[in-house]
Parts: sequence; structure tokens; C-alpha cells
Amino acid sequence: MDPIRSVYENDSDMADLVRSFVAEAPNRAQLLDDLLSGGELDELQRLAHQLKGAGGGYGFTLVTDVAARLEDALKEGAAESVIKERTSTLCEVLRAVRAPEGG
Repeated sequence: MDPIRSVYENDSDMADLVRSFVAEAPNRAQLLDDLLSGGELDELQRLAHQLKGAGGGYGFTLVTDVAARLEDALKEGAAESVIKERTSTLCEVLRAVRAPEGG
């Protein structure tokens, strides 16, 4: 997957916040994997919901969109294969987010 940049990449007021989100993204991806592996679907849904809001707040609309799709699947009781696929996609997106350069 190509690197994903924040819409706030050139906003000096947001740069540190975006960097913090990006720094935590791999940990959140790992947590998503761990929750799925452990069958902790309620916690997985909570994390997807948090990421849905945070993604947009930090300028990563793709994170918001993909997290919303996972959250919806969990709320609807979708098939395990759908939940696994959407979790995997969200993890991939989180691993592709990049911080603003410089500073």
C-alpha cells in the first residue's frame, strides 16, 4: 500500500498531533490483530469506533472510512470472514499512515 498522508500535512499547528497519531498507528494495528485473534469483538468494535473518529480528526479520512466499515460489520454481526478482512484492511491502512516531513 502506498504511504497515506494527512490532509493536515502542511499545517504547522497540526504537525505534532499528526506525528503522535502516526507514531501510535502500528501499536493500534497490532492491538486490532490481538483483539481479533482473542475473539474480543466488543473491544475490537470500541477500537474501530475510536479510530473512526481519530482518523478524521488527524486528517486521515481513509482511516475513518475503513474503521467505519469494520465497526458496521461488527455491529451487524457480520460473518467472521468479513470481520477478518475488514480488520486486516484497517491494519494495513494504519501501517501505511505517514507523518509530515521535516520539523
